[in-house]
Amino acid sequence: METIRPSSDLRNHYNEISKECHENRIPVIITVNGRGDTALLGLQDYYQMKSELELLRTLSEAEEDVVNGRTAPIQDTFNDIRDSLLERTENEV
Repeated sequence: METIRPSSDLRNHYNEISKECHENRIPVIITVNGRGDTALLGLQDYYQMKSELELLRTLSEAEEDVVNGRTAPIQDTFNDIRDSLLERTENEV
């Protein structure tokens, strides 16, 4: 559920709108001339939404890799990592 408020409320009642976003954790839609223009939400909710979106993109890419056969057995991956680490150690000595 979201709240819809005119743009004049943003100017005249910012503290109230900010409090509503943070306490109720719902977006506030700001309208201009009766049409939706901007969505406001608390900073915590914004960061959470960004993180969730990034996770969904990563999962989508992983699913695409599986569908297209771009996978390898986990043991092969561990072996590649182990070999890479051993090679770095040898080069440092």
